[in-house]
Amino acid sequence: MEALGDRLKRMVKVFRRECHRVLPSERTTIHGADGMLMLLQLAMAEVGKQHAGEFKVAPSDVLVAWKHFLLDKLHLQPPNSVRLDNYDLILEAYESSLKRSNTVDLVDVLFMYNQLRLGHSDPGEPVSPFQLFEFLLGDTDVSELPDPSTPSRKSRACSSQVKPAVRRLFRSYLTLLVNARNDVAAALTLDVPGRGLGREAFTHLKHAARHGDTSLFLAATSFVRAIQLGGKGYAPAGADPLRRHVKGLSDFVQFLDGLQDVLGEVPDPSACGARLVTAIRAALVKGRGGEDVVHAAAEETTKELKERICLLHGLQTRGADGSASGISPARPKAYAVNHCTAYGGRDTVKVLMALLDEEALAPPCLNQADLLSEDQPVLGGGEGTCCLLALFRSPEVSAGRSPEPLRKPVQSRLDLLKPKAKERGIRSQFACTYKDEEMPLSRVLEFPSGSQVPTCIHPAPKHQTPPAPEEEGRSDGEETTRAKSAALCPRSGNVGHVDSAAPRGRRRGNKRKQADSDRRGGSENEPPGKKATGANAVKAPRRKKLIAGQGKLTSFFRL
Repeated sequence: MEALGDRLKRMVKVFRRECHRVLPSERTTIHGADGMLMLLQLAMAEVGKQHAGEFKVAPSDVLVAWKHFLLDKLHLQPPNSVRLDNYDLILEAYESSLKRSNTVDLVDVLFMYNQLRLGHSDPGEPVSPFQLFEFLLGDTDVSELPDPSTPSRKSRACSSQVKPAVRRLFRSYLTLLVNARNDVAAALTLDVPGRGLGREAFTHLKHAARHGDTSLFLAATSFVRAIQLGGKGYAPAGADPLRRHVKGLSDFVQFLDGLQDVLGEVPDPSACGARLVTAIRAALVKGRGGEDVVHAAAEETTKELKERICLLHGLQTRGADGSASGISPARPKAYAVNHCTAYGGRDTVKVLMALLDEEALAPPCLNQADLLSEDQPVLGGGEGTCCLLALFRSPEVSAGRSPEPLRKPVQSRLDLLKPKAKERGIRSQFACTYKDEEMPLSRVLEFPSGSQVPTCIHPAPKHQTPPAPEEEGRSDGEETTRAKSAALCPRSGNVGHVDSAAPRGRRRGNKRKQADSDRRGGSENEPPGKKATGANAVKAPRRKKLIAGQGKLTSFFRL
């Protein structure tokens, strides 16, 4: 009896050979058990965000829905079984992700295989839906298939979580060379190794991809190409949020462009595959020591993938016309320069697709809770992580204060509106005739420090005792004598004071100040009296304000 692993391999080979009859693209990739579980987690989180407003789902809920999902999709569900809440929306989101990424899962491969093998002579026994159900749940031991989580015989032991994560990264980079629309592969490789593209950059790229109805990798590629080659009319707008991540996106696209160049220039699939895997390993271990766990896992994965590529190339070479591999050749590149460049990567693409099909048939992860948990090993520096749920979740905005993305444009706008200080040029010897635009603060405030600032600008008037009757009469006589002297001597330089006992300083006082004091009928140092209130208050007539010198002219012409 044929083993389950051999039947699964034959199923995938027949699907790959005949997929052009049912699929629009021959480079459609396959999601294995782990990929299907991660896509289901994303679909449940998306539905939870639509109903609860939070992009989050518990791993226990995903594992419960995983079994229900497989039974329903394989048509093994009992007729009276209870359906999960929002299951139709979850299934719709899952299928939409597959279609948008140009991928299929193993359940779709099984049904397409049963449809395609009717016109093809396949003597083998097909895989039953129940056998595939047990395989996807991990209840069946398949020894014929390669287990990527099995450690090698090296003395250097790798972590149980780091080794599958590193192998997943190698597989994702190779997937982007074959299928550029695979969003899961682009999400896993965007910031690994670290390029400064964290959750914020991934969120902006995801929004740009949805706005342009394209994939993540193609959105990043089109943005970088527009920056590099576009002119004024075709370059992205200055307010585009992706402009903040130009360097990281350029490094990501440039690295994959280098892999594409190797794929098109090296004609030998074994040598080309070895160079591709070596380039990915060099990028992952850059800056890491030999004792690092990621470095050890990358070395082991590189050796295993090189061996598998050489083995698959040998199997395809022994076939008469390529029918032994069951893979349709890829179309030549449209921008090929010559015949060698056009057909150099076709055999390598066939080998890579066969390698990715084998990786999709790998047994599921033994600890699925670690695969769904957000506590994944950090492989890309400061922010890189292998958890898809943490990547696809938008960054949290703290409540109660202004968010950082909003505060930055507001501050930049205020800086633009702030008046700029004009540079003062070299002034000539007649600089004293120039008008200063703004008086410096040191000239406006004559006190140097805050400790010398006066506490009261208008001090309160001092309390004075009322004069005696004799003194009041004497002061009235002095005022009458002073008024007569002013009338008799209007042309003199100083206002006349007949009282010879007055101090010398007062005689030399200001003319205008003394004249105003005489008109008011009081001393110039005497504080103003309080306004009378009540019924006896007489409203004083309002006098017009005189200009400088008008009082003297008026008194002169009155004479």
